[in-house]
Amino acid sequence: MELENRGDGDPSEERFQPSNVESEAKQKDIWGLFKEAQQNILYLNKQRIKALEELDRAYREKQLLLDKIEQLEAKKQAGVGRDNLSICWELLLRIDSMVLTGLVNVEEASNLRKLIMESRAITADIFSGILDKRHAELLAEVRNFANGSRRKGFHIVHICTEMEPLVSIGSLASYVTGLSRALQRKGHMVEVILPKYASLDLDKVEGLREIKAESYSYFNGQLRGNRIWTGVIYGIGVTFIEPLYYSSFFNRDRVYGYSDDFERFIYFSRASLDYLVKSGKKPDVIHVHNWETSVVGPLFWDIFVKQGLESTRIVLTCHDLQSQCLEQPDKLALCGLDPAQLHRPDRLQDNAKASLVNLLKGGVVYSNKVVIVSSFHSKGRIIRDFSHGLEPTLAIHKEKLLVTPPGFDNSKWDPFTDRFLPKTYSADNMEGKVVCKVALQQQVTLPANASVALVGCILEEVSDIDLKALKKIIWGNTKKNVQFIFTRMGKMQSPDKVLESFVEEVKDKNVRFINRDDEALLHLICAGSDIILCPQHDPVHQVPLKALKYGAAPIALIADDDRFRHFVDHEYETSKYSRFIPSTFGNMSISQAIDEMISNPSKWKRNIAEAMEKDFSWDAECSNVHISAYEAVKNL
Repeated sequence: MELENRGDGDPSEERFQPSNVESEAKQKDIWGLFKEAQQNILYLNKQRIKALEELDRAYREKQLLLDKIEQLEAKKQAGVGRDNLSICWELLLRIDSMVLTGLVNVEEASNLRKLIMESRAITADIFSGILDKRHAELLAEVRNFANGSRRKGFHIVHICTEMEPLVSIGSLASYVTGLSRALQRKGHMVEVILPKYASLDLDKVEGLREIKAESYSYFNGQLRGNRIWTGVIYGIGVTFIEPLYYSSFFNRDRVYGYSDDFERFIYFSRASLDYLVKSGKKPDVIHVHNWETSVVGPLFWDIFVKQGLESTRIVLTCHDLQSQCLEQPDKLALCGLDPAQLHRPDRLQDNAKASLVNLLKGGVVYSNKVVIVSSFHSKGRIIRDFSHGLEPTLAIHKEKLLVTPPGFDNSKWDPFTDRFLPKTYSADNMEGKVVCKVALQQQVTLPANASVALVGCILEEVSDIDLKALKKIIWGNTKKNVQFIFTRMGKMQSPDKVLESFVEEVKDKNVRFINRDDEALLHLICAGSDIILCPQHDPVHQVPLKALKYGAAPIALIADDDRFRHFVDHEYETSKYSRFIPSTFGNMSISQAIDEMISNPSKWKRNIAEAMEKDFSWDAECSNVHISAYEAVKNL
């Protein structure tokens, strides 16, 4: 156009000008295609991420479905559809195999066979769910049953405020369920009495029904009606008490933390004893827990012992001596007690605040045995340093006190049978642990290398961890190519600014934080980690005990000199767990543990194998301590 306007010019310009325009157009087209390609790539990446998320969601749903199928299959294999004789014969054939492999001699095997056939119904009930155990473990269960059958098993009634999986707030829930199942496996009869909370998870209760009979309990000068419900959970008989007049007591969102907790739980305690008398039950032991049901002790000895319960005795378990419940003395009259008789220094009067009564102190005074749950501390150390004002009372009643560690469910947490693991393993064959480690690294997108040190950390509350010390440890060890995986017990309900800041500060190619509720991942972290970092106290989830079972060294965080180590009490009256730890992973820091693993692998592997062979489950020391307590009180 410009040439035409000029009307003259070099003919060569006329020949080349159109080609320049054409070249610019092509460049624009190419640039446009490039931009379009970029947009397509971005779109495809977004679609790929969505597809991966969908795949991950589908995988989790598939895993949940498979878990449900396996649970149903396990239930079927545990005896549903099989008669008692079939189960007994399977056990008898296992004993034949034990004879052939030299685990038992002919005489012992003959006695065990006779016992099994004479007690077919009981034997089938006890062993139907554990026949898949290895010979040595099954033989130990059979021997325990044989020892228990030579004496009358105890009838134990727990009066408590929590039980897993019905209502689980703290360590009490898993303790009641784990201990009860272990005791029943050893030939004792155990049942549980709970409040009928509105928030109860009743999905796994079998045969839930209301007892169509009048049930009354005394409170505030009158008899008040209750509805009684019964059912079975994990083979344990459970009774639920539902107040009618005081229906609001347990029809709430939370279990604890209300201004009338004293009234709520003394009502339940009194109603539980009234129910036992009305039903004609005469248990050997009434087992109460923490301050919430401690008033059962005074009620029993002042009111109920003469109502057909003369041979019954009281055992109290304390999970937390700090929680004691102080109240005005005259309120004891609500459940029928005499405040004047109990508001005394040698009974319920609080040691520091003389104008008040202390329910937990009353439980200690009025129980025949007191079991304190502690993994690390001795009886003397608890009385001196962790009694929270109860030192004079505990010192007076020192002979009553026993200390027990918690346990864990080794039917669910065992690397030899764990269905969540890509390959199972045991102390005798650790090949599966290497497979689990690589699988864990791949799942959380860490560089897959079985030779590097992998540290797992399962958090319950961020407040339990010294984040400043933890950051220093992570920064110091990631430079050595150590890998860290953090996850939470349950997904966060609301944003945690402190935790978010921590995660951002420790961001590294060798650090991962997984914030999702994933049971399979928890099992894989225990199996794939060389070391498990634990809060100093972990009464609820028993992470240190599970770590030992899965061949990982449990190293606990204490905000002292920026070191991760266990606090171990070296006094004599401590648990087997606290006596075992000093000889293995004791007072190691995380850095010392990593150095030991790398520089002295033979010793490390030896300690790991020894730890895996130890039994820290509910069936071991915890149940044995309680059986000794029950035997002692029955001889009083």
